[in-house]
Amino acid sequence: MPTYAAALLILQGVAACSRRDDPPIPLATASPPAPAATASHAVSGPKRTVLAFGDSLYAGYGLRPGQSLPDAVRERLRAGGIDATVVNAGVSGDTTADGRRRLAYTLDRLERKPDLVMLGLGGNDVLRQIPPAETRANMAAMLTELDRRGIPVLLTGMMAPPNLGPDYAAGINAIWPDLAKEHHAALYPFILDGVLGKRQLMLPDGIHPNATGVEKIADRVAPLVADRLKELPAT
Repeated sequence: MPTYAAALLILQGVAACSRRDDPPIPLATASPPAPAATASHAVSGPKRTVLAFGDSLYAGYGLRPGQSLPDAVRERLRAGGIDATVVNAGVSGDTTADGRRRLAYTLDRLERKPDLVMLGLGGNDVLRQIPPAETRANMAAMLTELDRRGIPVLLTGMMAPPNLGPDYAAGINAIWPDLAKEHHAALYPFILDGVLGKRQLMLPDGIHPNATGVEKIADRVAPLVADRLKELPAT
């Protein structure tokens, strides 16, 4: 059964090859329209836009269109009666530095200000063993920008495997809880919790969830998104 540490060792070489050299900044794209809600789950209330801003774990690496985490979250929001659109701005291979560079551009290109941002970056920092101080600074800068724009945030966190050493793991693992408190953001501490290391829920690389794994993650994340949206005033 693959473990996070084993998957990390395999993917460290792959990660360097998977990054693009000076890629163009992508436009965020909305998820395909959700199927019409059933009569027992009719959507109502204000229209909500959620921006899912992250890396391959949001982009849907290795999955078919419509199987990404943002797609699965949207389906659950609408099944719960929330009239939500989820914009998938996940880019495979992005580090926190890459996300920091494209966040303002992505926000400025949206048709409307999002009601909530799901922010999920950091896994590629761990793969590249980027110093925790750099990861923290990049995450803090993105949260500060979102604070400035008055956009609530749900952080989906990352953790370092123990084979990178206790000091590195401690430095990485504290970032998301610390910043969630500092910026009053909602927090799902580890995005791969409950699926990592379970072969039936992961792609062959051992680090990206398969479609079933994504559904498991969405089961836990979507209620946090729904709770955060319900706290917002009607618009």
